[in-house]
Amino acid sequence: MASLSIIVPVLNEAPVIAQALAALVPLRARGVEVIIADGGSEDDTLGRVATLADGAITAPRGRGAQMNAGAQAAHGDVLLFLHADTRLPTDADGLVRDGLTHSRRAWGRFDVAIEGRSPSLRLVAKLMNWRSRLTGIATGDQAIFVTREAFAAAGGFPDIPLMEDIVLSRRLKRISRPVNLAARVVTSGRRWEKNGVLRTVLLMWRLRLAFFLGASPATLARSYGYAAR
Repeated sequence: MASLSIIVPVLNEAPVIAQALAALVPLRARGVEVIIADGGSEDDTLGRVATLADGAITAPRGRGAQMNAGAQAAHGDVLLFLHADTRLPTDADGLVRDGLTHSRRAWGRFDVAIEGRSPSLRLVAKLMNWRSRLTGIATGDQAIFVTREAFAAAGGFPDIPLMEDIVLSRRLKRISRPVNLAARVVTSGRRWEKNGVLRTVLLMWRLRLAFFLGASPATLARSYGYAAR
């Protein structure tokens, strides 16, 4: 049976990291490895993970670089990349193993539900899931999982400040189509609600279109509000 490692990239997640990792305790009890990849947190993020993860490493800031470093430190045959504000189904380990085994594909992702006050977040999630099934492109919110062999063959995540999940999906699609698990991960709607759901959705669509047309990820990251390294 394939072993599974969960890599969680973090940066200043002290308010939520303990709760996020506590949700993974049942999976760890079944042998799933949890690796924290910190990008230089200035709060107490790392101090709160000592007993809740199997390993914690520091890496250059940026989700792509952090997740690559976490993958290198992990021991699993299958790697699952999980945002700190996203919760997996309780049987995620079995779903991932069964999905890869039965499909004979190399990677996949979950459907997503977005948690928040706005009813429109349900529609946003449905559109994300539909678009992902249609295009074969997954986003980080959907908890991408991949065999170690395919991850290495794809060259891992690109070290870019935004759209690293899109680029990895494109590379992995050359190896196989994704497994689209109908089970849902639940992700926080905080970034949608902070600036307004419609405004955020339109911004993300504009950034993705600009990326497909060749815009620099660094320029897009500034538009999205990411601080420079």
